[in-house]
This record gives sequence, structure tokens and C-alpha cells, in this order.
Amino acid sequence: MENKTDMAMFHHNILFIEGLTVTEQTFYPAFILFLLAYVFIMVSNIGLLVLITMGKTLHEPMYILLCNLQVNDALGASVLIPRLLYDVVKPASERYITFSECVIQAYIAHVFGTTSHTVLMIMAYDRYVAICNPLRYPTIMTNKMVIKLTVFAWGVAFVLVGILLGLTVRLSHCRSAIENPSCDNPSLFKLSCEDLLINQIYGLAFTAVLLTSSIGSIALTYVRIAEVCLRSKNSALNSKALTTCSTHLLVYIIVLCCGFTIIVLHRFPDYTFHRKMAGIIFKVVPPGLNPIIYGLQTKEIKQKILNIFGKNRLNAL
Repeated sequence: MENKTDMAMFHHNILFIEGLTVTEQTFYPAFILFLLAYVFIMVSNIGLLVLITMGKTLHEPMYILLCNLQVNDALGASVLIPRLLYDVVKPASERYITFSECVIQAYIAHVFGTTSHTVLMIMAYDRYVAICNPLRYPTIMTNKMVIKLTVFAWGVAFVLVGILLGLTVRLSHCRSAIENPSCDNPSLFKLSCEDLLINQIYGLAFTAVLLTSSIGSIALTYVRIAEVCLRSKNSALNSKALTTCSTHLLVYIIVLCCGFTIIVLHRFPDYTFHRKMAGIIFKVVPPGLNPIIYGLQTKEIKQKILNIFGKNRLNAL
């Protein structure tokens, strides 16, 4: 009797996960592509993080806040891509994950998605103060304020996602298949046969509040910045505002488009495969593009990179 109970508990905690669907022809291209993408994401994001940390000229609020984006991008890619690579080399019938591992993966994945918005919100606030209140910028954007903004960006994500997953973990489950390439909250609560109304209401409210506050705050910020730039006759100020804000806005649009694509595709069951691919792209494309965009568009970072490569070339000679 005890053995039967133990076996039931074992099977209850082991889940089948769909992973990435590949054929014999696409196995090697898919594996190599995701491996190279992961290496590039980690090297570029950690490299930019080290560059900002080591470069004293980059120890400004804008770049310190940018470090949050690099950490989040590396975290988001690390929770998805290594697991995809692990699953893709296994036969589809042997792809298993424990329930606790699945919950952890889902938690980090949702924290990544939430923090992608909250970090860009605090970065928008920094640009607002720098352009609209340049004389007060040093007194407003102190080290203490930078820490408060960072705690806000991560704290909101940790708490809201914690509640989201907490509501799901409390459910008993009668199924054992994650019908998704990776674990997320919808995949987890679909394992249950209980009433999911509370989970669905909270999930919808969470998404609505996050997107409304994110879009609203950034839109208001840029409207105010645009007003200041239109009234200002300082060409240097306008040029700097255009450079820094266009970089930030481009990154935000990429994150927003990826997020909206997943949300919209959730409403169309016939496009399940496209939704799954969009979920993977969201954790691969923005983390890969962000360091390129900031590295090429931000003058100070670009100059720092050129200086490093210039020194290495001279040393080689």
C-alpha cells in the first residue's frame, strides 16, 4: 500500500513537457541556432554589464539603471534556452520535468516579462528628469533614488508574480502534460480540473494593470519630453534627447510588440503553434537586440567599446 502511495506521489510530481518540436531535418539547425543565440545573449549582456561596472565614466544613473535590463535579459534567456536545448536532444516521449522545477521556471519567466516593463518604466523616469529638469537632475537622481527605483522595478515583479503562481500552486492537478515548449502560469493551471475563475481574473487584472501603467507612464513621459524639446532652442539638448530617447523607445516597442503578440495569439486556439513560437522569440529576440541597440546608439557606451578594441589592437601590434 505504501509503495503504491509513493509511486502515485512520484507520478504526481513528474510532468511531461512538450519542449521544442523539431524534425530530423531541423534538429541540428535548431540546436545550433539556439546555442549560438544563447552564447551571444550571455556574452553581449554580461559584457555590457561589466563595461558599465568597470568604466567610471559610465557610473551615471542612466547606465546603472540599464544594468537591470542586462541582468533581466540574461536571466530570461537562461531560464528558457538551456532547458530547450536539453529537451531537444531527448526523444519527445522522454521529456520530463518535476513540478517544482516547472513552477520555478514559470516564476522566473513571468518575472522576466514583468521586469522588462518595470525596468523600462524607471529608465523613462530617469530620461524625464534629465531632460525636463536638468538643473535638478543631480539632486533628484541620487544613489538613494537609483536604489529605490531598482527595488521598485524588481519588487513589483517578485510580489505580483509570486501571487500569480501562488494561486496556481494551491490547485490540485489531474493532468501531467505541459503542452508548451516551457513552463508558464497558464500551462500550470491547465493541469488542474478545479475552478480556475480566480486565477483567470487575477491573471487578466495583472496583465491589464502592468500594460496600462507601462504604456501610460511611458507615453506621458515622452509627451512631456516632446513638449520640452519643441519649446527649447538648445540644439545640443534636443540632439541628446533624441539619441537617448529613441534608443529607449525602440527597446520598449520591441518588448511591447512581442508581449502583445503572445496575448493576442492566446485568444486564437487555431494559432497555438504561432503562440508557442512567439513565447520563445520573446525570450530570445529582445535580450539579443537590447545590448546591440544600446551599444550602437549610446555614444558613451559605443566610445568605450571602441576604446577597448583600439587598445587591444595596439597591444597586438
